[in-house]
Amino acid sequence: MNWLLTRRAGFFAIALACAGMMAFALYLQYYKYLNPCPLCMFQRVFVIGVGIVALLAALHGPGQRRYRVYGLLTALLGLSGFAIALRHTILQYWPPEHLPSCGAGLFQMLETSSFGSVVAEVLRGSGECAIIDWTLLGLSLPGWSTLGFALLTGAALALGLKGKR
Repeated sequence: MNWLLTRRAGFFAIALACAGMMAFALYLQYYKYLNPCPLCMFQRVFVIGVGIVALLAALHGPGQRRYRVYGLLTALLGLSGFAIALRHTILQYWPPEHLPSCGAGLFQMLETSSFGSVVAEVLRGSGECAIIDWTLLGLSLPGWSTLGFALLTGAALALGLKGKR
C-alpha cells in the first residue's frame, strides 16, 4: 500500500500541520511582538489538542473502529477551534461601538473568576480581540485560523470515516 494513503501518515500530517501552526503563532508572538488576545489563546489550545490527538492516532495505529474514534475526536476539537476562530473573525469586522471594552487579561481572569465565567467572558469577546495586527492576502490571522481549522477538521473526518481497503 502506498504510504501516502495510509491513515497513520494522514494523522501524522495533521499533527505536523498543527505543529506548524503553533510554531508560526509563537514566531509572531516572540519575534514580531504580536501578543495573543484571549480568543487567540483559546484557539491555540484547540490547535494543540487536535495535534496531540492526531499524533496519538499516528503513533498508536489502531484498527478500523479506533481510527474512527480518533478521527471523530480530532474533528470535534477542530470544529470547536473553528467556531472560536470564526467568532474571532466576526468580531474583527463588527463596528467598534458595538464591541465590549478591553477587559482583564486571561490569566488575571482565571485567578479571580470561575473557569465557566472566564470561558463565557472570553467568547463574548473584547476590544483587544477586534484589533487586526497582521494580514496575508487580505485575511487576518483569525481568518487564516478558521481556514486551517476547517481543513484540519475535514482531513480528520476523511481519515476517521475512510473505508477499509
